[in-house]
Amino acid sequence: MNFATLLKPSAVKVLTSASSKKRLLHDIGELAFHAYGLDSGAVIEALQTREALGPTGVGHGVALPHARLEGLESVSGAFVLLDKPIDFNAVDRQPVDIAFALFAPENAGVEHLKALALVSRTLRDPSVCSKLRANPEPATLYTILTESQATQAA
Repeated sequence: MNFATLLKPSAVKVLTSASSKKRLLHDIGELAFHAYGLDSGAVIEALQTREALGPTGVGHGVALPHARLEGLESVSGAFVLLDKPIDFNAVDRQPVDIAFALFAPENAGVEHLKALALVSRTLRDPSVCSKLRANPEPATLYTILTESQATQAA
């Protein structure tokens, strides 16, 4: 499992309009539609259902919303950098400005967990998050994410 197979360059976006958690999940749904052809309404609903179980704001300005979707063949991701942090009910009560959403097939047990672990491990690294926050250009963000994994593996 690696970022290059998990994340398409077209699934990386900088948002200037997200003003709430609900709006961010809606924007992620739209991004999933444009990058992967997923039904944005189904994505939004699945992410909101998962959030109702407990917030996915993991702390230090990072959120990892994730959901299982019917008809999906492999685990996919979407990365969003927000220009203004928003309240996400994170565990540390800090606003979120980095969100990495994961979409998994309904039956993807181990693959979903591996992807979640990879993203979580990467975004717990303060130097990776600092680089992401300092480079608000989608192509650069994609490169940082894919190269950070190569650096961690070395």
